[in-house]
Amino acid sequence: MDQTITHLKVPVKFEDRATCLGPDGSVAHVSRVLKMLTGRWKLQILFRLFAEPSMRSSQFLRDMPGISQKVLTQHLRELEGSGLIERYDFGQQPPRVEYRLTSAGHGLMPVLLSVREFSREHCRSD
Repeated sequence: MDQTITHLKVPVKFEDRATCLGPDGSVAHVSRVLKMLTGRWKLQILFRLFAEPSMRSSQFLRDMPGISQKVLTQHLRELEGSGLIERYDFGQQPPRVEYRLTSAGHGLMPVLLSVREFSREHCRSD
C-alpha cells in the first residue's frame, strides 16, 4: 500500500478522519470560504476595502474598469450576505451608501495575504 493519500498528510490523528472529511470537517469549511470568494471581482473588492476603510459604489466603478454597475451590486450583496462586508446607509437625500469590511472580513485578510505570499513563493506565472 504505497499510495499517496493527501488527507493523511493533514496534521490530525489518523483515526480522526472526520476532522478533515466529515460533513462539518476541514474540507467543508474551506469549501464554504472559497465559495464566498468565487466571483471575478470579489477579491478586488475585498482588497480595496482592506486598503481603504470605506468606499462608495462610484469609487469601486472608478477603480475597477470593466465592472458593470449590475455586477458590482451583485457582488457587494453577496459579500454582505456572507458577512464579509457591511453596507452603511447614511439615510440622506440624495442617497449616500458606503461599504466597509466587517470583523469577519478583517479576519479573512491575513489568510488572503498568506495565500498571496504562497503564490509569490511557490507558483510560476503562466
